[in-house]
Amino acid sequence: MFNDASKGREAAPDFSNAPEGLLPAVVQDVQTGQVLMLGYMNAEAFAQTRESGKVTFFSRSKQRLWVKGESSGNYLAVVRLLSDCDADAILVKAIPQGPVCHTGDDTCWQERNESGFFLYTLADIIRRRRHDDPEQSYTARLFEAGVPKMAQKVGEEAVETVIEALVDNRERLLEESADLLFHLLALWEAKGVRLEDVEAVLQRRNKPRKPE
Repeated sequence: MFNDASKGREAAPDFSNAPEGLLPAVVQDVQTGQVLMLGYMNAEAFAQTRESGKVTFFSRSKQRLWVKGESSGNYLAVVRLLSDCDADAILVKAIPQGPVCHTGDDTCWQERNESGFFLYTLADIIRRRRHDDPEQSYTARLFEAGVPKMAQKVGEEAVETVIEALVDNRERLLEESADLLFHLLALWEAKGVRLEDVEAVLQRRNKPRKPE
């Protein structure tokens, strides 16, 4: 089950006065912040979304529930569900399992689903490439080698980063730092840790200072 706790309003939409029992549901990529699509949910679709962890809408054209990705395999994995201040609109924070639009575009607005913070994009690339052919993908070979080897690689890259910092070689420091971050992201993916999970720990630690 996903975790829908957040600083926003906990999801408790009011379907009682909704036209035809439907409320608009905006889907946002929890990692990049990009708005992916707009759909509609009735109470049953909302309940199924919460229970299954996959975004489920009510199709107005087919007059039935439909799971986004049921045909393409490009599901939307739910991370959080929020309602607005009037409880008449739903915000779904999710992780897309592929292009969202039926045209093959990342979003239904033909925008690229990219974050201003490239580490999120890189984490998504690693997530997709872990299942590629190991003979064709270094990332897939890392996952095939297993967590102990991946952890060892993180340690090696960390040592090399320290060495370049001590010898004051800026360009090599940048290169080794990039290698370290890549392998750390891969290790996190293997262990089911996401970048936002680590950010949450850092945010909890960043407590406001008490006035002196």
